[in-house]
Amino acid sequence: MIRILILILSFAMPILGCKAQSIEKPELLDIYLLIGQSNMAGRAEIEPQDKDSLTNVFLFTGIEGCEWEKAANPLNKYSTVRKDLSMQKLGPGYTFAKKMAEAFPDRQLGLVVNAKGGTSIVEWMPGTILYTEAVKRIKMAMKYGTLKGIVWHQGEQDVSKSETYMESIATLIQSLRNDLNIPRLPFVAGQISEDKPEKIAFNQIIIHLSEKVSDTGIATSGGTSTIDGAHFNSASQRLMGERYASEMIRLVKKK
Repeated sequence: MIRILILILSFAMPILGCKAQSIEKPELLDIYLLIGQSNMAGRAEIEPQDKDSLTNVFLFTGIEGCEWEKAANPLNKYSTVRKDLSMQKLGPGYTFAKKMAEAFPDRQLGLVVNAKGGTSIVEWMPGTILYTEAVKRIKMAMKYGTLKGIVWHQGEQDVSKSETYMESIATLIQSLRNDLNIPRLPFVAGQISEDKPEKIAFNQIIIHLSEKVSDTGIATSGGTSTIDGAHFNSASQRLMGERYASEMIRLVKKK
């Protein structure tokens, strides 16, 4: 009973501080779905420069009557599949949204962040809980605007299965596009850290995604560092977010 109560409270904590935000023309929000495992959920420390809320960027809460709030870290706090709230820290979404807002200053952005650490791509395949929740959340959010793209960071759990990863991610992308009825929906994936030889091999495979699947891009991980051999540090998360944004801007403008 105590464990159940703790779990309930951990998910309720961000809800207690939720306040409805004024969104101009909410039906015109440019919405982005951010999914994947722990690096997307965020494990890097939230440093002083990461603590401000973002201008013209809103975070989807999924709470009736308080569906959106000004986006501020940790961005994965409203994920319906996340691990404990205390584990949610800085991911790439913060600088991704910041750069997207700068590129489209006349638009308001909406983020739907629904990541979960320690998950393999098999756990994100169509029909799974993670996939179903992601689609459910984004469809709820799309009542307020248009889905412009998906940002995906996952792969640390699948380094040993790199030979089948391209087929799996291609299936995932096609299924999301079909279920959301957006055939050319931009999709940007990210490379993982290259601190081990097997990770370099994985990255050399994923870099060819755009050759296999149209309207996709890759945020490269060159020059990044980790805090533990798996999770990007704060500076690297900021860098990855900017690279995700650069690729997404290219795809959105192309579309």
